Amino acid sequence: MPRVVPPPDIGLDEFFMRWLPGVVSADPERRKQLAETVATLVFDVHGEGGGLYHLRIAAGVITGFAGEPAAADLRVRVDLASWRALNAGTLSAPEAFLRRRVQLSGNLFLAD
Repeated sequence: MPRVVPPPDIGLDEFFMRWLPGVVSADPERRKQLAETVATLVFDVHGEGGGLYHLRIAAGVITGFAGEPAAADLRVRVDLASWRALNAGTLSAPEAFLRRRVQLSGNLFLAD
């Protein structure tokens, strides 16, 4: 499945609450791939301009929210610069994890 790259200057609110849910809802293949997934993912983007967001995945639909959910299946902690580099494709997820620029906790199978 081709990688979709967000605009380089996208804000966190826009990305988590509109852009990413919109990408998934517009792509039948992505919805099909997520059809059996039911999970809540938390993204703690830290540093200046960061924030706390969570994504709810259910029935092939992603819904984004600001703030902390009641419970989470996977937590992702990343600094804003690394988050932008991951989105741009200039930093790979394995490299970010090995360099400890991203910390994961919870169900690591959801990080794929």
